[in-house]
Amino acid sequence: MSRSILTLFAAMLLPCLASAKRAAPAEVEPVIHEGVRYVAPNENGRRAYVEAWDVQTNKKLWELTVFTNRIDPELEEDVQWVFINAMSLRHDTLIVTSERGQKYEVDLKTKAIRQSDPAQPQTADATAQGHDIPESVEKVIRNGLLAKSYDVSFGVKPFYLRGDFNGDGNIDVAVLVKQRATGKLGIAIVHGATDKVTILGAGNAIGNGGDDFDWMDSWEIYSKDRAASGMGVPKLHGDALFVSKSEAASALIYWNGKRYVWLQQGD
Repeated sequence: MSRSILTLFAAMLLPCLASAKRAAPAEVEPVIHEGVRYVAPNENGRRAYVEAWDVQTNKKLWELTVFTNRIDPELEEDVQWVFINAMSLRHDTLIVTSERGQKYEVDLKTKAIRQSDPAQPQTADATAQGHDIPESVEKVIRNGLLAKSYDVSFGVKPFYLRGDFNGDGNIDVAVLVKQRATGKLGIAIVHGATDKVTILGAGNAIGNGGDDFDWMDSWEIYSKDRAASGMGVPKLHGDALFVSKSEAASALIYWNGKRYVWLQQGD
């Protein structure tokens, strides 16, 4: 009789075990650099973020979201969470690695974030995670200009960059977009303070880049501090975008106080 009861109990317990919550995230070792301690709390399954703390005063200096997790309401939420797995330092750049092996480079001076190629091949799930769209861009896609006429483009990696492009002290997002009506490619810059969107290319001509950036195969942040010593580069209000085609043309796109302008860097 007791054996039958135990068997019945085990059968009832199996479904509970099958739906058990995911394991706790890794405890990430903090990184200390120039008197600042960088930690990854790993306490929010919807976003992975880093905190900066003054080592001497133990005062929190800032907090920065590195990546977010898009949640499908039809699925168990906790199994969709992706946390930070490790952090390391390279010069003035914090390298943040997710549980899926994706790496994010955080410029500790500008707080600009760049996603680099993972060290190993991605699974289908990891590739989908790589297309997670920043929250500020998602909001504009749902409610603003992008929703009416543009789609996010994933043709170049990374497909978005973060930086303070207009120099107002807030983090902005630049994301690759495609104009639905024409298929022309370009960049949408979403200002963090206002959610205002500026479209460069994708049907809106700028400098030698024209109105279609299908020629562009790489881009990166050109920080304001770096520009201060650059030859032929004016004093910048904020971070610039360095856009280029391999072994051919390149240019800086920067805010001149009123609008974004094009500065050719090569043929």
